[in-house]
Amino acid sequence: MLLALALGLAVAGARAQAPLQVGSKRFTESYILGEILTQTARAAGEPAEHRPGMGGTVILFQALRDGAIDIYPEYTGTIAREILKLKRPLDLGAINARLRPLGLEAGTPLGFDNTYALGMRRAQAQRLGVRRISDLKRHAGLKLGFGHEFLGRRDGWPGLKAAYGLPQPTPRGLDHGLAYEALAAGEIDAMDVYTTDAKIARYDIVTLEDDRGFFPAYDAVLLYRLDAPKRFPKAFEAFGRLGGALDTKRMVQLNARAELDKRSFSAVAAEFLAGSKTLARRSLMSAVFAPDFSRLLREHVGLVCYSLAAAALVGIPLGIAAAKLRAVAQPVLALTGLVQTIPALALLAFLIPITGTIGLWPALIALFLYALLPIVRNTHAGLGEVSGGMQQAARALGLRSGTILARIELPLAAPTIMAGVKTSAVINVGTATIAAFIGAGGFGERIAQGLALNDNVVLLAGALPAAALALAVHALFELAERLLARRRH
Repeated sequence: MLLALALGLAVAGARAQAPLQVGSKRFTESYILGEILTQTARAAGEPAEHRPGMGGTVILFQALRDGAIDIYPEYTGTIAREILKLKRPLDLGAINARLRPLGLEAGTPLGFDNTYALGMRRAQAQRLGVRRISDLKRHAGLKLGFGHEFLGRRDGWPGLKAAYGLPQPTPRGLDHGLAYEALAAGEIDAMDVYTTDAKIARYDIVTLEDDRGFFPAYDAVLLYRLDAPKRFPKAFEAFGRLGGALDTKRMVQLNARAELDKRSFSAVAAEFLAGSKTLARRSLMSAVFAPDFSRLLREHVGLVCYSLAAAALVGIPLGIAAAKLRAVAQPVLALTGLVQTIPALALLAFLIPITGTIGLWPALIALFLYALLPIVRNTHAGLGEVSGGMQQAARALGLRSGTILARIELPLAAPTIMAGVKTSAVINVGTATIAAFIGAGGFGERIAQGLALNDNVVLLAGALPAAALALAVHALFELAERLLARRRH
């Protein structure tokens, strides 16, 4: 009884000491706001962690409800239309009346409205006489390019197309950070923009008038779990001072510091909180070995090691079964091979509703499944290469099948099995970068940020360590294979 009570108190204490988990979506403004919240909480004396670029609204909302995160920046229009599935606009009080039964609350309006709009190159819009969204009906041949989330949102393309009767076919799906370059290059003629995007002015883009009032107000607020203010009172007291601190002009400036001046999100947040504008430009080396390097390395290695260990524990017995039982061989090899044909993001999206969570578990399961095929196939092939004469000689000596497998067949097949494990490990180092798109961490976080910013330095800061880690893993397995070969001789 005392032991149970002690364990209960320890668990309660651990929960009380757990850091505030701040989430953010995968676009510039959300990254910056997430960093502002994290640094504000830390300055107030509360432990806080930022889980950047976790995905779109659906993933962040589910993470909030599941308790994977405690708070993230959101917009009133998104809460009403996308989360609560309402067609009419709501004020903050009405929004909270519907959120509280879900254990959530929205508060602390930050002071700016970041609504959706459609943008075109000014010169083209003037040449075609397009000033309003309804004018697009006269130009069915225009090529539209929208963000992937906008393509599926109720307040995105499906609703917009119906509200305006637009004749254009399904638009091309593009990452929001890359769509501006596609628009400037003439690859698309119109795109969805956020009205606080810094690149609107840079690329001389005109936003089309929403003449039918389709888009609601998107006032920036904080969306959080109801119990979070009680668990982190100092942080939420500090968050209250952020209310009204960011007008639209200031938010555009902060986005520009990240997108145009190439400052890191954490540096832009620190600049805002300190009121300074004297930060140095990043070099590639400083971006690679930024303060988050050790955390990302630890997360990336953890994803690879845990998934690989599980794949080896399951894959080697499956390979043995496939080698020993002919009826099992083809189904096992076919099923493990089938997994390799599923795109990584599709598999992650499929696993999220199955596991009921985002982040670590779906990522580990996906990496485990991807690692199975090389291990199973190489185990099957390695055992198949053991000569029948060797097995017959062992049986003639009176050895049982289990002893033959353990003492003769597996040692002889070990180099081939090890090669399969090595292949899985190297593949998983690269595949693990996709896990960042559902908040599982690793160097993929930087790659996602680089895509959001169209920033090659940030992309390389994620890609280079991942490539170096793959080479290091390959070298370690090469060393292990040499040591194994020496022991055999």
